[in-house]
Amino acid sequence: MDLHAKYPALSDLRARARRRVPRFVWDYLDSGTGTEATTRRNRAMLDRVLFMPSILHGEITSDPSCTFLGQSLQVPVGIAPVGMSGLVWPDAERLLARAATQAGLPYTLSTVASQTPETVGPEVGGKGWFQLYPPRDVEIRKDMLRRARDAGFDTLVLTADVPVASRRERQVRTGLRQPPVLTLRMLAQCAIRPAWSLGTARAGMPTMRTLEAYNNDTTRRDPTAHVGYMLRTSPDPDYVRWLRDAWEGPLVVKGVLKPSDAEFLTIQGVDAIWISNHSGRQFDGAPSSIEALSAIRPVTDLPLIVDGGFEGGLDILRAAAFGADLVMMGRPFHAALAALGASGPAHLIDILRKDMLANMGQLGFRTLQDARGKAIWDRGTPLTDL
Repeated sequence: MDLHAKYPALSDLRARARRRVPRFVWDYLDSGTGTEATTRRNRAMLDRVLFMPSILHGEITSDPSCTFLGQSLQVPVGIAPVGMSGLVWPDAERLLARAATQAGLPYTLSTVASQTPETVGPEVGGKGWFQLYPPRDVEIRKDMLRRARDAGFDTLVLTADVPVASRRERQVRTGLRQPPVLTLRMLAQCAIRPAWSLGTARAGMPTMRTLEAYNNDTTRRDPTAHVGYMLRTSPDPDYVRWLRDAWEGPLVVKGVLKPSDAEFLTIQGVDAIWISNHSGRQFDGAPSSIEALSAIRPVTDLPLIVDGGFEGGLDILRAAAFGADLVMMGRPFHAALAALGASGPAHLIDILRKDMLANMGQLGFRTLQDARGKAIWDRGTPLTDL
């Protein structure tokens, strides 16, 4: 079957994914917090980033590849961490890690994934990224770093923008708790989603397996909180310095929106900065990631990663235009996996690459560097005034 004929865009994959997973699973993946304004803002602001198409540039061959932290990538894209990936699709972490490694792209495993570094490690070829929700206890912290390093994760990502649990009201309304306990209403949703249900029955209901070694707490918590919140702390500057000394490989800090924070991290010797508003899942009053990117690029020479609402090749070029070196996507890759199973992530990568090539050709860009500084904001200015 020609997948491009049936699923030519991410929107097609999302539609199929929504038909294949229970409602509570889709709401877990798709929801933000509050009124979900930040989630919508990410998309709305991306749509306001425009380019002037070029003419008379002759025949060109466009190349969307790049090098990031010493790794050659066919497209400037990686798979972002999503907690409890295995809830979205059975064995999601290993399937996504395998697809990323086969495509030569980075895959990021969450601390609160449903698989451990040890089980996912064989799929990352020694080049995995491990996303750390910062443990308070020093010994637990050391052990997590050891496990990640020994399993083949060479890049550490400190998530710094989750000091407390978010509310995620849409998720709460579905009845989903952590760890998941199926109610009658949820079981009814599972009954009409046989592929997800059979796969989950074989794999078992997902739990946060990496953390199971560190906590035996069984007390009742807020529905969106989980064992991770019992262990983590809100990091401070000393925490970043400690990680910089303890971790031998590249260190990335995720959750940056303010230029002053980027300037501080540059001084501390981190290897890359990850601009993110947590895709609206943590705080509902944040600026869009693309706006934050445009403000942060002028204050640092470090490589910049960005996530938050990016959906296609044109969005990736928008990020490149404002100085991003890598775009991370979490929800899109999970939707692709839920839509088509193991073949979904590779198909999404191919969609992104083809979309980038089509738009680069239209704009006369031979490389990603050609996009730098070429975007304009649509603020209602008539085209005749541009």
